Amino acid sequence: MIMDEKFHAILSVAVIPQTVALIAEKEGMDDLEALRAFYGSKVYELLANEETKLWHYSPLTLYTMWKQEQETGNIVFPEE
Repeated sequence: MIMDEKFHAILSVAVIPQTVALIAEKEGMDDLEALRAFYGSKVYELLANEETKLWHYSPLTLYTMWKQEQETGNIVFPEE
């Protein structure tokens, strides 16, 4: 339970807002458009699942993955 709370706190305080801000800035969207675009993506769906470990990627990396998904329909995972 506590790990679940920490995971959601990390996402909601740091990872998601920073990623959405990058989408808004780089794509010329307002905050609400960027939020909807991110929440509607497969990248967000994977990020919301703790087991995928996407939360350890930087917001810039997540933005890049989101952008690739938007352009191609595919998600490219960075090499470790």
